[in-house]
Amino acid sequence: MLKFNKLSSAVKWSLVAAATGSSFASVSAVAADDGANKVERIEVTGSRIQRQDMESASPVTTIDAAAISAQGYSSVDQLLQDQTSMAGAALGSTSNNGSGGSAQVDLRGMGASRTLVLLNGRRMVSSGVGADSAVDLNTIPVAMIQRVEILKDGASAVYGSDAIAGVVNIITKKDFDGFQLDAKSSTTDEGDGQTYSLSALYGFNTDNGGNYTFGAAFTKRNGIIQSDRDWTEKGASSLTPQGGLQGQRFDANGNVVLDPENDNKPVPQMKQYENGEWVPLQGYDFTPFSWYQTPSKRYSVFANMTQELGDDMVLSGELLYTKRKSDQMMAPEPANLFLDACTNSVTSNCVNLTPAMTAAGIAPDENNGKVNFRRRTSEVGPRMYGQDTDTYRASIDLQGYTSAGNGMTWDVSYTYGKNKAKSWVGNSINATLMSQNILENQDAWFTGQPMSQETADAISFTENDRGGNEQHDVQANLSGDLFQVSGGAVSFAIGGEYRYEEGYFTPDEVVQAGDSSSAQQDPTKGHYDVISFYQEVSVPFTEKLTGDFAFRYDEYDTFGKASTWKVGLTYRATDELMLRGVVATGFRAPNVSELYAGNSGSFDYLTDPWGQNFDPQIKVNRTSDPNLKPEESESFTAGLVYSPSFLDGFSTTIDYWKFNISDAITRVDVQDRLKACYAGEQAACSTINVPWDEAQGRGNGDLTNLTSALTNVGSVKTSGVDINFNYKFDALGLDWAINNDATYLIGYEQDGIDYEGTIDGNFGGYAKWRNNFSISVSQDDWSVMYYNRYIDAMNDEYTEDGVLNIDHATSVFYHNIVATYHFTDGFSLSAGVKNFTNEDPTYVSNGTAGGTSPEVYDVIGRQIYGNVTYKF
Repeated sequence: MLKFNKLSSAVKWSLVAAATGSSFASVSAVAADDGANKVERIEVTGSRIQRQDMESASPVTTIDAAAISAQGYSSVDQLLQDQTSMAGAALGSTSNNGSGGSAQVDLRGMGASRTLVLLNGRRMVSSGVGADSAVDLNTIPVAMIQRVEILKDGASAVYGSDAIAGVVNIITKKDFDGFQLDAKSSTTDEGDGQTYSLSALYGFNTDNGGNYTFGAAFTKRNGIIQSDRDWTEKGASSLTPQGGLQGQRFDANGNVVLDPENDNKPVPQMKQYENGEWVPLQGYDFTPFSWYQTPSKRYSVFANMTQELGDDMVLSGELLYTKRKSDQMMAPEPANLFLDACTNSVTSNCVNLTPAMTAAGIAPDENNGKVNFRRRTSEVGPRMYGQDTDTYRASIDLQGYTSAGNGMTWDVSYTYGKNKAKSWVGNSINATLMSQNILENQDAWFTGQPMSQETADAISFTENDRGGNEQHDVQANLSGDLFQVSGGAVSFAIGGEYRYEEGYFTPDEVVQAGDSSSAQQDPTKGHYDVISFYQEVSVPFTEKLTGDFAFRYDEYDTFGKASTWKVGLTYRATDELMLRGVVATGFRAPNVSELYAGNSGSFDYLTDPWGQNFDPQIKVNRTSDPNLKPEESESFTAGLVYSPSFLDGFSTTIDYWKFNISDAITRVDVQDRLKACYAGEQAACSTINVPWDEAQGRGNGDLTNLTSALTNVGSVKTSGVDINFNYKFDALGLDWAINNDATYLIGYEQDGIDYEGTIDGNFGGYAKWRNNFSISVSQDDWSVMYYNRYIDAMNDEYTEDGVLNIDHATSVFYHNIVATYHFTDGFSLSAGVKNFTNEDPTYVSNGTAGGTSPEVYDVIGRQIYGNVTYKF
């Protein structure tokens, strides 16, 4: 047996390495004999058992700080969304409508809530404007990142809920010695969208085995208006500043515009007289009031410490605070009101339909006696969204060694996170006051003339909301070697965790009362806690074959119990070839928002098969359910790692992956149900609350009460292949590095609907192929890198006049180039160009902005950026 002092020294060294690298997992070290050098065991994301080999049974992609800096990323979401393993439409800097300024990750396109985000191996508090379901990546400054590890298989057996699609583990800079300043800036060749980042990092070592690192960062991002790009498709909203009743237009005298060449029939709001005929009106163009890149400011301070406490114990801690101030802007509020029409029995507080209006076909709805008035309130001004969020995180961890058994390491940690937010919407419309004003001043409103400033002030207000999230997480772990077998040591890790999550969101009182012209929304408030126990065992069956086994038990105070397991195998067939595979089960617990969110409305981009709604945004009522059960999943990955001896510096990985999610917490695809309802499927109509018309044998087209409820009836099935090769070599007196990442999507099916190879403004893009290629060359003090991204062509499906049509969103290549020069060991300068060829984004029929999907394609254009680093 090893002498205790030798092993104790090795453990002490390993504890410090773990605390300064990724402080989550239990740690251990082994010395082969009294004279052996210490062997470092490192944590690999996806396991608490530390090991000597970086390659594990699970596929992990690692992106280091140098690559992040070279490619000019100013936020974590930009870095992640460029990865080929991403799909869908994650919120980010180009999300103007409904993002609340947050940035998220969407691994495999399975949704942000199914990707677990860790900071140094521990959970981050959900963050945003309140009762949020995912981490706002804006809370983690790029300046503090040492590397990002992306685990691309299910990991619920190790980390618990949310790790269905995988894990993003962000490792911060620790064990830093010295002072470093970084300044970054970028702009487009249009002269807009500038970003500025300034960060400082200071760290020092102490004589008694400690390291203390402090940092601060500031980032400012300027906006880009949609109409400032010449490829932008103009908006075509039917809610125009002139307004109208029942979809008809008024002239300046208050008369309904009639078409003398068509038996004096009224002219729809969306028609205009041009070249001797009535043609479709372009409608209201909202693109001058919407952002492609949303403005924001972020302020962060952070600190990390590690301190040896004797030979066998290390104390580590982390602090992080981020303030985000962000803005979005949208066109003036569209008011869509239903007003009582005057009758013989009702003669006050109602619309007096003149004989001219009646002759023009304007009549109250036969069911409710109301008339519809639609008007864009342009005189009030564009809606100005804003958020002021504060996110705090503190973590402390004590790690140590005990000589019990074969020697074991332990750690106990506590992590606290809190997020609070103020959000607002300026130039909102009080629909109740507007309706009252219309009824009291009908002559002024039914003329198509601009409203007075006095009227604009009387019907508008600023919506003020409050929200937040809070998290407490306590963990204890024990790990070590159990015994020796012929293949090596059998290692284990066991532990327990207690976690408490709370969230709330309180809308403005006007919104709660349903008086706003935007959707009514109720408050959200709730909490839950969970107690967990887990264990892992690594068994080297032979020198070549190793099995990794994990089991986890969770008990929630909401739905009850959940248990998950994971089995991984690695087989080193030769020194050059390793085969690997993982089978795992997973789950995702319903979050606070899904359990306790108040009913709310959302204006979704939808195509009306009946053709009765001219506006592409249609209100959908969204509901939650406190009785939701957890989602369940099964995942499978199998692949190889190959490093041939005949080609020094070359390695490749190929991994097949497959995920099946059942009992998925989801909202039905309203667009798909609309199609089915129009085609005569009565159950589809009932699901989304469209009345059934027996005579026509389909829904009647009344979309005023569209409803989308959260349920456990959803499913997701997706599979594909990840391929990577990396080659580093010397040639022509230069150092070369080539890397290629590709993801091929075999299939993606959600709730029985196939999405692979398609794109849509609501759910984003699921390209069959995504590929990232880079080649760099360097010598001594300089380096140059060329990088490109490829997104495959996709089908763009839409319904027009009840007929399904398919367009093709063409494929796109984005080309980037960057050069770096090191003047001294501590002073370097980088300059680069993104989207060098200034590729226009691909057209998407119901895209969320400017005729495209900004979360999928580059809507910014060519960008020039630079970075200066000075360390001393």
